[in-house]
Amino acid sequence: MVRIISALILAVTAVCASAAEPLKLVENPPDRHVVVRGDTLWGISGMFLKEPWRWPEIWNMNREEIKNPHLIYPGQVVYLDRSGKTPRLRLGKPVKSSRIGTTKLQPQIYSDPSQTAIPSIPPNQIEPFLSQPLVVEEGQLDGGPRIVAGPEYRGMMGNGDPAFATGIPDASVMRWNVFRPGKPLTDPDTGNVIGYEAFFLGSANLVQPGEPAVLEITVAKEEIMRGDRLLPAPPANIVNYVPHRPDHQVAARVMTIYGGVNEGGKASIVTLNRGRNDGLEIGHVLALFRNRISLAIDQDTMQRVEQPIPEERYALVFVFRVFNGVSYALVLESSKPVTIGDFARNP
Repeated sequence: MVRIISALILAVTAVCASAAEPLKLVENPPDRHVVVRGDTLWGISGMFLKEPWRWPEIWNMNREEIKNPHLIYPGQVVYLDRSGKTPRLRLGKPVKSSRIGTTKLQPQIYSDPSQTAIPSIPPNQIEPFLSQPLVVEEGQLDGGPRIVAGPEYRGMMGNGDPAFATGIPDASVMRWNVFRPGKPLTDPDTGNVIGYEAFFLGSANLVQPGEPAVLEITVAKEEIMRGDRLLPAPPANIVNYVPHRPDHQVAARVMTIYGGVNEGGKASIVTLNRGRNDGLEIGHVLALFRNRISLAIDQDTMQRVEQPIPEERYALVFVFRVFNGVSYALVLESSKPVTIGDFARNP
């Protein structure tokens, strides 16, 4: 009980302290920025703020507005308002002034369905991860639809091939993703397996329901085989949560770096051992830390001596997909290689 109360006191203290910190602008920030195609909320925030995750504060957003922000479109003007005690960012549109060669800004809330709002982070770096790969619990794929046969006399399938599957009795779902159960995800803190990363193989369209159902393979990133599992293909919707730090203390670890590598860097995708059950949500920005050890030789014993030294903060990640106990995050900034086992905490 004492440990729980202490943790709550620390969390509340940290949140209150962060809320009291003044916003820090970058040196010589622009007075305004005209939004162009290719901009992101993170990029625009970094033009004005030393700490881009404090976007909600400089816009004076409440928690609901963080999840449902006013969308920002190419052509709009983001301008820095320093008229009050705290600097604010606001939206406006250029308006010609009576003075020759001068313009002023008129506040504006913009809505144009023909335009595409700018995303939180670069969409091309995360789109493949919005529907795949997928974190599943043990046995989750076992009872669902699966491929039972391919073309006659062939055990493997590729683009354009027919596939036959069980577990699809009707045409309520037309687009399917093909997966193969992948490696277990092991929590670095406990050593327990907390999920499995299903390996994305491709996509298929339903041609005819039944037992077996007939599908056509439309995308094959790898050869598809008898026994591979099927899941309905979700829409690849990018949720535009603004970048913000958690309002509670997060203590996570890097479990894997996508691609099966031991080190990553900027634009890498990492898997964290915390998820929805731990309060993580899309848009959370976390800092990566690494424990460091100084190695030396004791001149008396000639033995190697390991001396812990203060940990180092070296990167920022943006959480963009959340499962119950696992999350995917994009490395936005990194001064050193990201390694498995590193710590992810509040920035």
